[in-house]
Amino acid sequence: MPETSTTELVHQSLAGDHAAADRLIQQVYDRLHSLADKLLQHESPAHTLQPSALVNEAYLRMVDQKQVDWKGTTHFYAVSARMMRRILVDHARGKKRDKRGGGAERIGLTEDLCVTDRRDEDVLAVDEAIKKLAALEPRQAQVVELRFFGGMSVAQVAETLGVSKRTVEADWTVLRAWLRRELSGSLTT
Repeated sequence: MPETSTTELVHQSLAGDHAAADRLIQQVYDRLHSLADKLLQHESPAHTLQPSALVNEAYLRMVDQKQVDWKGTTHFYAVSARMMRRILVDHARGKKRDKRGGGAERIGLTEDLCVTDRRDEDVLAVDEAIKKLAALEPRQAQVVELRFFGGMSVAQVAETLGVSKRTVEADWTVLRAWLRRELSGSLTT
């Protein structure tokens, strides 16, 4: 029996097919877990959000999206990245509230654009930078979101956004510099 595409399984799940929902989670779980693990690898050992919990929460939010016009597997993973970003931001905001405004000092990005040590504050700073960028250049904000939170390659981002690989490469070069500049200002305040 040929493997059903992720998109078809999502549509079947939304239509109430529980067997399709089970096949969907089997098909996407490892990739989503790998992405979640990568997003959480720089967290402190005391961090309470685990990769499995992040995947489960993102998956539950995704299969409840009845208004999304699923355009393919890459689109599914792009939306997954957005869901994981929202979950991480919500989690970081909750921890910041717990600290009552937490005057924690922020740490910058590493060379591969992963945040370091103090992840919660960094996730919030990156989220704010993406929001600011989205107001100026929505597509470029999507590039950052898909690369940073989605862990997508340049080719996957290009496919998702319907642009050339070269466009994404050029954007990414500029965006890394822009993010460093934006985050260096927010990380020192």
